[in-house]
Amino acid sequence: MLAHGRAHLLTRKLIQSRNAHIARNHKEDPRWPGWELVVGIEVHAQIKSRRKLFSEAFTSDLSTVSNTHVSPFDAAFPGTLPRLNPTCVELGVRAAIALNAEVRNRSAFDRKHYFYADLPSGYQITQQYEPIARHGHLRLEKNSISVRIKQVQLEQDTGKSTFLPRNRMTAIDLNRAGTGLMEIVSEPDMRSPEEAGSYVRALQALLRTVGSSDGNMEQGSLRCDVNVSVNRPGRPPGTRCEIKNLNSVKNMMVAITCEAFRQIALLEGGLSVSQETRGFDEEKAETYSLRSKEDAPDYRYMPDPNIPPLLIHKDYVDAIRARMPELPDATRARLLGQGLAERDVGVLMDVDSGREVGYDGELGRGAVAYFDEVSRGRDPKAVVNWITHELLGQLAFRHETFKENPISVEQMGDLVDLVQSHKVTGTSGKTILRHILSTRTTDLPTKIAVDLHLVSVSDDGTSLERWCRDAIAALPAEAEAVRRGNMNVVNKIMGHVMKASRGTAKAQDARATLLRLLRP
Repeated sequence: MLAHGRAHLLTRKLIQSRNAHIARNHKEDPRWPGWELVVGIEVHAQIKSRRKLFSEAFTSDLSTVSNTHVSPFDAAFPGTLPRLNPTCVELGVRAAIALNAEVRNRSAFDRKHYFYADLPSGYQITQQYEPIARHGHLRLEKNSISVRIKQVQLEQDTGKSTFLPRNRMTAIDLNRAGTGLMEIVSEPDMRSPEEAGSYVRALQALLRTVGSSDGNMEQGSLRCDVNVSVNRPGRPPGTRCEIKNLNSVKNMMVAITCEAFRQIALLEGGLSVSQETRGFDEEKAETYSLRSKEDAPDYRYMPDPNIPPLLIHKDYVDAIRARMPELPDATRARLLGQGLAERDVGVLMDVDSGREVGYDGELGRGAVAYFDEVSRGRDPKAVVNWITHELLGQLAFRHETFKENPISVEQMGDLVDLVQSHKVTGTSGKTILRHILSTRTTDLPTKIAVDLHLVSVSDDGTSLERWCRDAIAALPAEAEAVRRGNMNVVNKIMGHVMKASRGTAKAQDARATLLRLLRP
């Protein structure tokens, strides 16, 4: 059950502390010898809900006309009151479960006060002190480390401000104001830009898998604030600086690297590092100071008097846990257990991490689900080969994504069956695949093979021998070279055979027939 408890205004004693970074064996980084880098990340992920966190207004995307999805509460009209969207709570709980976090029975909302034009109320509703979940972790298999999750909290997004240089004005769009966010705060457990990049990519894939967020950094639905510090190995962490609003994994990794070099240069020059908030200039590849770092007293946190505590019953969490989809680590283990190569599993998982995410927890279908359906009752190695090598290769050649794939499960399954049963050759199978991609036909490959005359010949080798004799006659110099023992030119003659047969001849049979005819 999900319920609100009675509101209590609690006087909180502010505790300013930094969790000690996790003990790890120091591994020297040649980029900064004699120094250790410490990184923690705050990820702000938009919750994929149709409606906002505390109002009935619809959420928006980049195509929405400015200031058309704004309720009186979003615009901070006097007398308006918040109403918690239960769908946002469920999606937040999904993310917490996926992150192995402890979903708390009681959480509460706070007001974080600061003034900015795109924050009409003058405060943001968040969960600084009693978040919805705490004490999770995310395993990074690639780096063989586990990043601890300090807390997962629900909060409002702000509006969007755009500076118009011609008019020397700032335009305010409140469509985004009040959209639900999950702030996922890691402990400072990462030791390199690469580990930070792996963490964000793994988190993106996890949120998409459970349907909590689409994690689209390009469109701003996932943004990162990175805390960076350096210290000598074995010494306490140095003074950290926060780099705000990084909108791509690549930029984040470059920003961490640049900030590490900046702090090391200061310390080696006998200067100190000031605790501050910094931005990142992509063109100059350097960080720059925005303001001195605020601490909790600067924001004047207080319990929100209009929102009672959020009470979450264990049965409610268990019901969500029972409906959770398979998580990426389990998917990887299952695919490897089917005998697939590590590389092929990696390709499938990478493509799957970019799957579409529907609203309100609707789970999208990605490359793994496609593979699972096609491989049902078939050789999984043959299926994954056709998907990862042929299908994805052709889509990439056409500058199309997997979600634009027009080949249905039935068509791909039929194509694999044709090739595996030797009714068409592998070359003809590739021709059929390209034909479907080009024409967007819904015909099955069995029919296409007949229509395009691609069915393998089965006339006791008569046609194959004729094609081979024609190829030898057409390439007399190459044929003579083979007779003298130069086997390197056999493939050129075979190419003539394959062209004459339009790919219906089997390469092994063609080679054997050519060698028999050319035998001295």
